Amino acid sequence: MPDASSWTVFVVAAIVLLVTPGPSVLYIIGRSLDEGPRSGLVSVAGIGLGTLGHVLAATLGISALLSSSALAFSIVKYAGAAYLLWIGIRRLLSPDAPGPRTALVPQNAWATFRQGAMVNLLNPKTALFFLAFLPQFVDPERAVAPQMLALGLTFTALGVSSDSCFALLAGSARRVLLRGRGRRVLAAQRWVTGGVFVALGVTAALTRRTS
Repeated sequence: MPDASSWTVFVVAAIVLLVTPGPSVLYIIGRSLDEGPRSGLVSVAGIGLGTLGHVLAATLGISALLSSSALAFSIVKYAGAAYLLWIGIRRLLSPDAPGPRTALVPQNAWATFRQGAMVNLLNPKTALFFLAFLPQFVDPERAVAPQMLALGLTFTALGVSSDSCFALLAGSARRVLLRGRGRRVLAAQRWVTGGVFVALGVTAALTRRTS
């Protein structure tokens, strides 16, 4: 385990980073607005699993491959971009029928969970983030892997907590939008969420590997 002072600084830094919405948070908000808070929370669980995958990869040194290999980085980058574009296009082409059953396709919990995990795992920038961020709080004179794992698990727990708040807030906003004239706003939201995912996919495709 890292010493108490390093761990405290890490927690503060992690919270600051987590409250800034990124692609995963936008995905969670989109799910909650489309299907309700339950779907948003299922997405949080999937993204949490993806985060654990990145933590293990960083701990075992696998993430270093993405940092050193342009080919590996490009494969993961374009796979993730294609996946985000697919989600966005499916959303844009879905029926325009606001109401409790309006949803990103597919709607079952397992598919939502799996999609959340894939959105996170197929983001090479997340892998490089952990590879660069976690070692800043590691004591090199102690066993590195256990410290990396402890920090990664802490970040994952904090991330699940903050993401759950975003899911619940978006779910509450959905209930307001479903009332009266707000239904028309929710119908327009299909274009907003679809457009956001298309934009995220394009941005991911244009992302460059930093040395």
